Amino acid sequence: MLGNRYAKKVRQKDEGEKPFWISFADLMTALMTLFLVVMAVSLMVVTKKINEATQAEEERTSEILDICTSMKTELAAKNPLITVDCKENRINFGEAGRFGHNDYRLNEAGIEALSTLVPVVLNAANSDNGKKWFKQIVIEGFTDTDGSYLYNLNLSLRRSEWVMCSLLDPNFNPNLTLTEAQKNQIKQLFLAGGVSFNAAKDSKEASRRVELRMQFYGLKDKDTAEEQPNFVSAPIEICQLPR
Repeated sequence: MLGNRYAKKVRQKDEGEKPFWISFADLMTALMTLFLVVMAVSLMVVTKKINEATQAEEERTSEILDICTSMKTELAAKNPLITVDCKENRINFGEAGRFGHNDYRLNEAGIEALSTLVPVVLNAANSDNGKKWFKQIVIEGFTDTDGSYLYNLNLSLRRSEWVMCSLLDPNFNPNLTLTEAQKNQIKQLFLAGGVSFNAAKDSKEASRRVELRMQFYGLKDKDTAEEQPNFVSAPIEICQLPR
């Protein structure tokens, strides 16, 4: 009798514990399943964003290459002295873009090359792809290694400023005829900047040069394009450099 009574109590205890452990196991299984679902969805979202960003960057690169390639083809047909590097996004005029020793005045061949270049650049900037990505063109004047750093910095600034004067002041380049709208666009698109002798060439003659560096919007930069300062209303007047 005593043995049977104790055995019955043990069976009741086992039967009371079984539902608890079964529920706990189901809860852990459900939590693990939920975790896996959340992780799978998160991975899908991240992968989708990465693919979209990669595709957008590929489209941007392709469209910028189209801008540069079309300019390169057109300029090569009009003036063989002008070369366009679509890998570095740079434009140079070869010997036509060189300066004399301690001189900031561009030679006649360089001014002629500028006259050929400007309409092509403006057409490219006003194209569908150009309106999306063309940011600006930096005019970079270079010097040789003779003289002090600050002297050459001032000289390189004057060389880039001379190029800008040749774009906007008819007295410097009477062959270049621009409308007021085109002049305003040049004020926005072109930027004069000196770089001293930070990129000297093999010879001093080749170092004394001017180059144009094209800059394009990035995917994030495009959203802030409207925040750039506007110089359209600023008067042009005349160039301050002595001719």
